[in-house]
Amino acid sequence: MFRGVNSLNLDAKGRLAIPTRYRDGLLRQSDGKMVVTINNAERCLWLYPLADWEEIERKLVNLPSLDPAAQRLKRILIGHANDCDLDAAGRVLLPAPLREFANLDKRVVMIGQGNKFEIWNEQLWNDRREQWLADDSDLGPLPVEMESLSL
Repeated sequence: MFRGVNSLNLDAKGRLAIPTRYRDGLLRQSDGKMVVTINNAERCLWLYPLADWEEIERKLVNLPSLDPAAQRLKRILIGHANDCDLDAAGRVLLPAPLREFANLDKRVVMIGQGNKFEIWNEQLWNDRREQWLADDSDLGPLPVEMESLSL
C-alpha cells in the first residue's frame, strides 16, 4: 500500500529517486519493475508496480473496441504506458514525453494512492490541492462502495 506525500527532485536526466520507505516493497512486489503512464483526467503521471498495471491493462484490453470512450481510454493509458525499472540507486527514469505532458521539471510531488503513485509538478499539485480543499460544491452522491465508509 502506497500512501503519503513526498516532495522530490528530478535529476538532469529525468530520474526520480523513489523514497526509501517504498523501495523494499516495490522490490518484493514487482522486482522493481514498474509502469508509468499519463493520468486521463489530470496533468500528472501514474506509476504502478508491474503486477498492478498488468491487471489494469487486462481490464482495459477487454473493453469494447468499438466504443469511442473505451477506445479513448485505451489510447491514453496503454498508448502512453512505459516500462521502467528501479536502478541500483533506487531511481526510475521518467520518459521525456511523459515529463513534458505533466510539466515535470526539477521539483515534483509523489503521492501514494494505494496501488499506485501520482507524480505531479510541485506547483500544480499545490494549486490543485488548494482548489480541492476550497471547493465546497456538492460532488453528487457517493459511489455505492463508499456509502459504508466511516472516516
